[in-house]
Amino acid sequence: MQITITREDLIKPLSYVTGVVEKRQTLPVLSFVLLHQQDGQMTLTGTDLEIEIIAKVNRAGAGDVDITLPARKLFDICRALPGDAEINIMKEGDKSIVKSGKSRFTLMAVPVADFPVVQAFQCEQAFTITKKSFKKLLEQTHFCMAQQDVRYYLNGLLLELTVKKIRAVATDGHRMAISETEPGKTVKGDKQIIVPRKGVQELLRLLEDTDDPLELEFGTNHLRAKTSEFTFTTKLIDGRYPDYNKVIPNKLSKRLSLDRNLFRETLMRVAILSSEKYRGVRLGLGNKALRFTAHNPEQEEALEEISTDYPDEGMEIGFNVNYMIEATSALHTDKVELGLNDPNSSCTLKSPDSIYPQYVIMPMRL
Repeated sequence: MQITITREDLIKPLSYVTGVVEKRQTLPVLSFVLLHQQDGQMTLTGTDLEIEIIAKVNRAGAGDVDITLPARKLFDICRALPGDAEINIMKEGDKSIVKSGKSRFTLMAVPVADFPVVQAFQCEQAFTITKKSFKKLLEQTHFCMAQQDVRYYLNGLLLELTVKKIRAVATDGHRMAISETEPGKTVKGDKQIIVPRKGVQELLRLLEDTDDPLELEFGTNHLRAKTSEFTFTTKLIDGRYPDYNKVIPNKLSKRLSLDRNLFRETLMRVAILSSEKYRGVRLGLGNKALRFTAHNPEQEEALEEISTDYPDEGMEIGFNVNYMIEATSALHTDKVELGLNDPNSSCTLKSPDSIYPQYVIMPMRL
């Protein structure tokens, strides 16, 4: 038996699956994709044992066929073929054969029985949200996740369900992002899960900015996202996320409304002469101006100033300039509100017109 498919029908679902497949695997089978055709329907499956993506193919031929192929090589072959190419895939002994026109590729194969599957998924809660809304929620928060922190629960993103909202929280211990949105229908009960870093990054890659529905299913150990094009399943981080509400300042004695683009561009210019290791910038407030200062070990200095309407007492405070730039870039509003208390307390960044998304950044000594 063989699979006959056009390049146009194969390339997009194959791109979904190939993203999760690691180039260097300890288990060779994890670099393969499983092509499964049955009853006129076809799916492609890729996994790294933590994440599984099953992509659906629009048109499939007759016959029941299961074939494994090296995912990256198959994807590269498909990209190199003409746009209107027809592709035939078949087994030949312990190899897989890919033919198109006068091109023939003989590829390694592994037994279909050796291809791993994600353990049984038990759904505890499910709701539907638009792809655009969920992608926006992830985009506003994901960059604050930790990387390889010994506090393993910080190497992921918290999704918190309440009756009417879904909230995303990410922190690396030095900064925190919080955002929330409303799902299409009321959620039953409260639940918290921690999605690992790679799972968040893959979802960002897969989701499009459309109003198409995305069905999210929450289980004890897994999160599953379903669309008309793919089914994405990721294992969850087993741990208790810290109480992030304690980090949010209850009161802010100083609030500055600033032009977002001007604030961001000033930070980017001053950052050029900040220390490459510590990335520190000092903000000085007073005399209706906000001053930016940066130094580096070569004794170079950057100074800049923007006008504000803040009339009260001044202060100076240091921050990691990269944290400030990333938070400001994620807001997408004309104005940004900078909230401050004193040189030893966290600041907040958000839109003046809404509570979320909100960013909390710890100060640094300079």
